[in-house]
Amino acid sequence: MSQSENVRPLKIADAARAIRHVFVRDLLLDAHIGVYAHEQGRTQPIRVNVDLTVSEAAHSDKLANVVCYETVVNRIKALVASGHLNLVETLAEKVAADCLEDERVTVARVRIEKLAAIPEAASVGVEIERARTPL
Repeated sequence: MSQSENVRPLKIADAARAIRHVFVRDLLLDAHIGVYAHEQGRTQPIRVNVDLTVSEAAHSDKLANVVCYETVVNRIKALVASGHLNLVETLAEKVAADCLEDERVTVARVRIEKLAAIPEAASVGVEIERARTPL
């Protein structure tokens, strides 16, 4: 049984509305995160899941014409590497905002889990969903 079986991907791909679902599953990283003294000055393992609602366009098999999951992953890694954050909520908001910078992304759902914060729990964390603000 996979750790993410309790995380169901959104069924957001929709041919009628020209919507594509781009996702990142179970990205495991070590992060400087937490408010407690025992979380300061060290990393702890986190898991990141991202679901993006993306407006499709004719892509003619060119990477530049799609939302690239590798780019999404690299930007998440950069956010995590940028320094200590107190809250998983803050990291989730930063990831969602970063994803929404791409004009093709209309909705971002982000789940951040701490994997070792509570010994009796497989994980704890937060899941948020943010949408592009209409102009």
